[in-house]
Amino acid sequence: MSVAALRRAATESVSGLPRAFWWLWTSTLVNRLGAFVATYTALYLTLERGYSASYAGLVAALHGLGGVVSSLGAGVMADRLGRRPTLLLAQTSTAASVALLGFMEHPVAIAAVAGLVGMTSNASRPAVQAMMADIVRPEDRVRAFSLNYWAINLGFAISSAGAGLVAEYSYLAGFLGEAALTLVCAVVVFVKLPESRPERTATADLAEPAISLGTVLRDGRYMGVVGLSFLLALIFMQSSVALPVAMGMDGWSPSDYGFVIALNGVLIVALQIPVTRLIEHRDPQRLLVVSALLAGYGFGLTAFAGSLGVYALTVVVWTLAEIVNSPTQMGLVVRLSPAHGRGRYQGVHTLSWSAAALLAPLMAGYVIDHFGAAWLWASCAVVGTVAALGYWLLMRGLTDGPGVSAEQASPSAGPVQPAPTAEPVATVSVPAASAPGASVPGEPSCGGGTGAEIRIGTKTGTRTGTEPEAEAGTGTEAGTGPKAGTGTGAGNAAAVGKTAV
Repeated sequence: MSVAALRRAATESVSGLPRAFWWLWTSTLVNRLGAFVATYTALYLTLERGYSASYAGLVAALHGLGGVVSSLGAGVMADRLGRRPTLLLAQTSTAASVALLGFMEHPVAIAAVAGLVGMTSNASRPAVQAMMADIVRPEDRVRAFSLNYWAINLGFAISSAGAGLVAEYSYLAGFLGEAALTLVCAVVVFVKLPESRPERTATADLAEPAISLGTVLRDGRYMGVVGLSFLLALIFMQSSVALPVAMGMDGWSPSDYGFVIALNGVLIVALQIPVTRLIEHRDPQRLLVVSALLAGYGFGLTAFAGSLGVYALTVVVWTLAEIVNSPTQMGLVVRLSPAHGRGRYQGVHTLSWSAAALLAPLMAGYVIDHFGAAWLWASCAVVGTVAALGYWLLMRGLTDGPGVSAEQASPSAGPVQPAPTAEPVATVSVPAASAPGASVPGEPSCGGGTGAEIRIGTKTGTRTGTEPEAEAGTGTEAGTGPKAGTGTGAGNAAAVGKTAV
């Protein structure tokens, strides 16, 4: 590929996204550049403080538990207080708790503050994801989430090397450095990012009832996606939980593990953007099924690894799964989330990863100790297969074609009777179809997709006919009266019980 072609591809990959997104992206990158605690806490506790590996594991579990606790609360805050206040509170609290952790010496105090760090650091995720969905057009969301994930891995790759050098000099400097960079993120949010939470209107109240955590938990299809996300998170967590242990048991050194796992970050930085250009307009059902199988069998192949080359090959396989799954999964999550409930929906989704971070070490340790590492890798293959089947079943009815309304499904319906009075209009969005070559999944009736929109209400006067008037259009349309329309455009319709993919 020529230099001009590469330049054109890079330009197309980053063009068309709003300025607010790039400030949010910058905040993510800066935050990951200071990711010291997540990387070096175990070494800090065992080497610097002299605590046992069991105690280090307990602290890691409490850190994960803090994330579980904050996921739901932060999602509610993002919807009630707004994305921007939630981000400010989370990032300033994270900076304070990380700095405090560096000065703790008593084991109980260290464990307690580690749980607080897990709680505060995880609280920003629902707000970041909800804000990204608010400010980016539906057709650009997969690309935006991909770029954000790329920033996470780029920052983590740089911070891992830098934090190692800092740790040789002073662990305390690492804690304080992360606190300082997190404060920089808070400043960026405060200065550059406006509030993006959609304002509720009378029409929106009719079209989209009030969202509570109970609403999210009763959303069967969405909770199915959260459950599948949890299964995949259990698999991906084994890269930092079980893989180093298994390689050590096979006689490989920590530097060998470091070489193998470094491929993950290198591949994501190198391939995330070009791969996203290839997949962003393809059927999300197929992408999620394939990524689940690649994840499961990528880790499953580790059972046959007898050389560093084979270990590296397994990392390549499941890294490709990660590259495909992350932006596609986030696009699906946003698609299923009502606009005024995105914080809560994103909070529940974040909970799946927090719970996996808590349970994955326990699961891996138990299976390895009682059955051996080969059984763990075989279990990953089984879990990946179950997740792939789950995605296929959940999305099977959502890729067959545009949603069909009750009126459209009954062409023999009788004439429409006169409406005595005009009533408020409610809008129901019916899910759009996703197919290879179709646009990126976004909101129903949004740009790049094909959807059906039903306007429910009454109209003064008398009109007869056997079926509702059909009309092709662009975006959304105000009006009253029984009317169905299909079309494409950049419009954004409010939805009731949104279960589209």
